[in-house]
Amino acid sequence: MGQTLAEILREAARGRFPEADGRTTVVGAPNGRDTGVIAFTAHSVVFTDEDPEWVHSLVADADCDALAATMHPRFLTALLDRTGRVTDTIDLLTVASSLPGEPELELREVTDPVHPRVVSARRRRDGVRVWEADGAVLVLGRGVAGRWEVAVEVDEDARHRGLGRALATAARHLTPPGEPLWSQQAAGNARSIRAFQAAGFRPVGSEALLLPGRPV
Repeated sequence: MGQTLAEILREAARGRFPEADGRTTVVGAPNGRDTGVIAFTAHSVVFTDEDPEWVHSLVADADCDALAATMHPRFLTALLDRTGRVTDTIDLLTVASSLPGEPELELREVTDPVHPRVVSARRRRDGVRVWEADGAVLVLGRGVAGRWEVAVEVDEDARHRGLGRALATAARHLTPPGEPLWSQQAAGNARSIRAFQAAGFRPVGSEALLLPGRPV
């Protein structure tokens, strides 16, 4: 029996990745919310409840470099059409270890369950907690396959002060001891990528997350 997505992610967080053999592994979706693709170096993982043979045939038919097939727009579009899901972007997937002690950054936890940022975060994660700092927001929760995930948002007039890096570092302190902390940054968001890497997050691959369609 093959590995689950949770097991693959746990190994990747430890620096042990799927074999770089050019193959695509198809595993079951961890729940009804999460479907998508993670591309590691020369090995992709598609997590879906669709027929694996259909996925493999779609990869084989992609008119592109075989190593890029699962992130090709035609592959993703076919998967979106078949599942009736939506996506936003292809992200850089990064991970860091948790840190001991309390964050140095002063944070105020948001306890209002209908706060717009809380409502938005719950669409992607479970057990969501949200903190605010002056000019910024930090969101922590359990996302794909139960992994701990962080997202931050910095107001435009609060940028260029190291606040994004401070938030990403604070999140590592807020993560349960011994748990890896994951984050996704859009490939074109260079400021966010720099901030997370400065906070100790390391890239492990790319990810396209397919979410249930938004209610009309």
